[in-house]
Amino acid sequence: MDYQAKIDTALNALHEEGRYRVFHNIRRINQHFPKAVWTMPSGEQREITVWCGNDYLGMGQNPVVQKAMHAAIESAGAGSGGTRNISGNTAFHKELETTLADLHGKEAALVFTSAYNANEATLSVLPKLFPGLIIYSDALNHASMIEGIRHGFGEKHIFRHNDVAHLRELLQAAPKEAPKLIAFESLYSMDGDFGPIKEICDLADEFNALTYIDEVHAVGLYGARGGGVTERDGLAGRIDMINGTLGKAYGVMGGYVACNATLADAIRSYAPGFIFTTSLAPVIAAGANASVKYLMDHPELRETHQQRAQNLKTQVKALGMPVSDYGSHIVPIHVGDPVKCKMLSDLLLEEHGIYVQPINFPTVPRGTERLRFTPSPVHTDAMIRDLVVALDGLWGQCALNRSKLAG
Repeated sequence: MDYQAKIDTALNALHEEGRYRVFHNIRRINQHFPKAVWTMPSGEQREITVWCGNDYLGMGQNPVVQKAMHAAIESAGAGSGGTRNISGNTAFHKELETTLADLHGKEAALVFTSAYNANEATLSVLPKLFPGLIIYSDALNHASMIEGIRHGFGEKHIFRHNDVAHLRELLQAAPKEAPKLIAFESLYSMDGDFGPIKEICDLADEFNALTYIDEVHAVGLYGARGGGVTERDGLAGRIDMINGTLGKAYGVMGGYVACNATLADAIRSYAPGFIFTTSLAPVIAAGANASVKYLMDHPELRETHQQRAQNLKTQVKALGMPVSDYGSHIVPIHVGDPVKCKMLSDLLLEEHGIYVQPINFPTVPRGTERLRFTPSPVHTDAMIRDLVVALDGLWGQCALNRSKLAG
């Protein structure tokens, strides 16, 4: 076996298809988000504007968050010292979990090192807690949910994206007494569309199924206190398990699951992904806690965020570009070709100082490649206009069609 040849073949395939991912060297400028410094391959540095970050509200540079982190590192040092079961369980973690439980109106929350870890660990352990569990998963669920369900080695069924009628058919076909769980998202980040939460909860009630929702692209951004779409729509109480992240709207890192106290205790006690993972550093937990609390009391950031997103969508639509608009903060502009998507991304960066990474397979299906823009409250009207003008000029240069996209 020529191992190096196999590696070269795999990497060359990505280059030939046009979806090899280039990691640009950027450094965000503290207190000047969304500005960053791009270190070019030549070593030259250039100031750019970040348009594809998931720090949706710029909370990673919020002074309140940074102050809490400085205080924590002075108090507790850098790392946690181990897993939660050994020596990595601190007052910082417990306070964060109390805050997150309160955010979602649940009895408890369990903090993980990432929302990916939270999804994978929780969904994989549930079949152990409920033998014979059948999991029903939306076709567009995040990779972390798919992996968690797969690693649970239980029966699973995929229902067509947001297709409640198809979900009903699958539920009806199962034995009435079998334990069931419906796993879905509140907001699907690649298109920006919302899940039919109420309708799925109604089916869960009818068929005695548990509900598991991923709110990672919605926590901090929707609801009176930032509890997500389930809070906005008054449905959090009907959801058994809410997964969220601390690395997007809250601007730090980490993930969690909020649920009832006994279920949280069972996940804590049985999930290998929780038991054997070094816990978040106290400095991270402190910053996340400060961010969650801050956004509970600052709905104006959410309001401005939505206004900025709608402003960008309106201007892009006026140019006749294929942008999805489901009323969320996600602004995906569809290119449909990996080579041209990368070309457009490169030209925006090199000629206009606009940083947006191409989204391609396996994140989205082949033929649906796109640029995904994420306006924040601190992207100014001038920045939006600069982006729109740049897109207008480069669209034709990359030989792309202008066509309306339904949604």
